[in-house]
Amino acid sequence: MSSSDQTVRRTLQFKFTMPGADPEQVAAMVRSAGKFYGMFGSMRMRLLQNVDDPAKFVQEIEYDASEAVEINRQKIAGDPAMQAYLQAWRTMFPGAVEIDVYREL
Repeated sequence: MSSSDQTVRRTLQFKFTMPGADPEQVAAMVRSAGKFYGMFGSMRMRLLQNVDDPAKFVQEIEYDASEAVEINRQKIAGDPAMQAYLQAWRTMFPGAVEIDVYREL
């Protein structure tokens, strides 16, 4: 396996609040974005709702990215197409959206 074929596992978390939202509609919106996340390769996605504050949600996406993509993640984040997608995603959710990327130790 060449170094360009090697992958790294990442977990992406989107944390957002949607007061009064129907959880099924939130889930449908999140599922519709699954095709986009599939561009990273193998991927597992889930949506969590806070049981004590039902307006709070966490979307977790676990994916394997090639090392080349991971090394250039900041460059990709600045890509106009990626920025347009993220802007559209943020307009669906009123209020702040926290986005974090984690690696397992």
